[in-house]
Amino acid sequence: MKNIKTCNIIGGGTAGFVSALILKTRFPHVDVQVIRSTKIGIIGVGEGSTEHWAEFMHYIGKTWQDIIVECDATFKSGIMFEGWSEENFLHSTSGDYAQLNGQYYHVYGKIIAEKSPKCDMNPKRVWRSKLPSHFTQDKDIHSPFNQFHFNTHKLNDFLTRTAIEKGIKVIDDEITDVKIDENDEIDIVYGLKNNYKSDFFIDCTGFSRLLITKLGAKWQSYNKYLKMKSAIVFPIEEQDEIPIWTLAKAMDYGWLFRIPVYGRFGNGYIFDSDYINADQAKQEVDSLFNKDIEIKKQINFDPGALNKVWINNCCAVGLCANFVEPLEATSIGTTIQQMFLLMHRLPNYTQKTIEIYNRDITDIMENIRDFIILHYITKKDNTQFWKDVSKLQIPTSLQDKLESFKTNLPIEEDFRDISKYALFGAPHYIQILYGLDLFNIEAIKNEYNSMHPFIKDHAEEVLETVREFDLQQPSLKHKLFLDIIRENHIKKIA
Repeated sequence: MKNIKTCNIIGGGTAGFVSALILKTRFPHVDVQVIRSTKIGIIGVGEGSTEHWAEFMHYIGKTWQDIIVECDATFKSGIMFEGWSEENFLHSTSGDYAQLNGQYYHVYGKIIAEKSPKCDMNPKRVWRSKLPSHFTQDKDIHSPFNQFHFNTHKLNDFLTRTAIEKGIKVIDDEITDVKIDENDEIDIVYGLKNNYKSDFFIDCTGFSRLLITKLGAKWQSYNKYLKMKSAIVFPIEEQDEIPIWTLAKAMDYGWLFRIPVYGRFGNGYIFDSDYINADQAKQEVDSLFNKDIEIKKQINFDPGALNKVWINNCCAVGLCANFVEPLEATSIGTTIQQMFLLMHRLPNYTQKTIEIYNRDITDIMENIRDFIILHYITKKDNTQFWKDVSKLQIPTSLQDKLESFKTNLPIEEDFRDISKYALFGAPHYIQILYGLDLFNIEAIKNEYNSMHPFIKDHAEEVLETVREFDLQQPSLKHKLFLDIIRENHIKKIA
């Protein structure tokens, strides 16, 4: 049984500071410090969050206005999938339609049974680059969404300042080696400037995995299921309008993300290097944008996860622990969920605690893996890549669900065997399955029609209420809304 008084976090990217802030908030008397090298850059030209970001901000005592102003953040209603099927579709966590009859999502059932356009799967307001103006009418401006896009570098600066405010020591040093003691625990971490001892270590060293691999952790690749393994990333200038979503545009050999932050767009082409190289990927992007883009980084990765993220007195978090691909912005959300779970497991931990935690993290990662695989079960076949990717092996955990989901709307019971900290459940699957035309519509219609008329009337009432709101509510352009927030925030601190 272990009692932790000191914790060193190695690595100062988003994962490192999120880990530090959650731990320091939960354990205010623990000496938490972040050891990072400013010589080592951070990955990304822009990042998007899942809905878990709002919970993290609330937990550490920061507001969404702080993110908007200090991180050039924009609001995110969801992810717009362009070119993945005949009709574009939006994956959004908006709760308007996520109403239950038992475990059945009857509003979604009605939309699918009636073969409504894909844009009806989400309220119209999340399909526009405008926001309802009533959010600015009250004394306090309300946040229309709990997901955001941010400038990665400004986010890192913000998290660094917040960590220091909370009493977390931030040390600039480059780690060179790790000493393991006779109990197979980390004893000393060696840096160029100093050496560091601690009761517990968090490994946030990214793809290098400097600490956890010394304890025997092994990378388990998902490459037999997922073929994306390369990316080029690049910024482009801000446009007149700021979209309210992340764009995921299908390309010839993968897909392109576009993340709007205040002042510019962060972009990346995620591709399969078995078919094209970085130069060819750039040519495809140049053609798309009709100009010569400047690549800021090229990244190669192996999708997968560690077999054990927690070994003895060290836990791996962030890219160090797992990375699939950026398709559903899972990286930050996974870090947050992993650390919220860890803060409950750390007090008086035993070997059994570690085993349970590792099992839960495996659940979380397999949930992400299967959900990402689902996106590639598409009828798109304009290149050999898309023809081949649709024939890839599917894990049993997903195949069993797909057999059921062809003819029945997913319910939460279908996800009962995974950790409650997993990112994706029935509403997420419903939106992607409908977007990719994977439902047997007649079967879904029969299932919906078997519901009591009262339930079907309620589904219609929900849809009508939302439609009326969308039609009648005055709206503001996204950028103007952001300008109002930024101006108000500056006035408050002046």
